[in-house]
This record gives sequence, C-alpha cells and structure tokens, in this order.
Amino acid sequence: MAAIKAPKAHSPDHCERLEQLPNIGPALADALRRLGIQHPRELRGKDAYALYRELCQVTGHRQDPCVLDTFMAATDFMAGAAPAPWWAYTARRKAAFGSL
Repeated sequence: MAAIKAPKAHSPDHCERLEQLPNIGPALADALRRLGIQHPRELRGKDAYALYRELCQVTGHRQDPCVLDTFMAATDFMAGAAPAPWWAYTARRKAAFGSL
C-alpha cells in the first residue's frame, strides 16, 4: 500500500512542519534537521547555497545539485514567494553557481 503524502502548505503562515514545505519530503526534512532546522520558519533569511554547502560538509559528500534547487524553492517560499516546483530553480541555480 502506498503512503499518503502529507498535504503541502499554500503559504508560509500555514507551514508548521518541514514536510509541509512544497518539494520537501521525509529525506530532505531529515537533511534540514541535520543542519539544525527544526521548523519551517527557521528557513526565513537563510541562504540556500550555504545550507547546501553545509549539508555537503555534514554528510561528507557532494549532494546532488537538485538539493540546492529544492533549498532555493523552500527558502523563497518561506520568504513569501508562491510555491514552485524545485526544477523551476534549476536555471537560476546554474546561472548563479555553474556546475556544482
């Protein structure tokens, strides 16, 4: 039987758990917790690239660049942007950071 996905928040004010963030599932929620992020509001003002680099350091290996795209989507959402799929950030990530 397939697991039922948790409903996603439509605005930052309705986001109480990391898994409610658009694009964030259990694995990336756990990754954020490893970085000390326990609540979505803690992403406000965070630098997605800094989070990505810290995760690479904590895990001891390079993370897939799509993780950075997802962190960009999550931090933008918590800053008030409309929910967007993580892949909407790929071009912006490539323009800003090249190939990681």
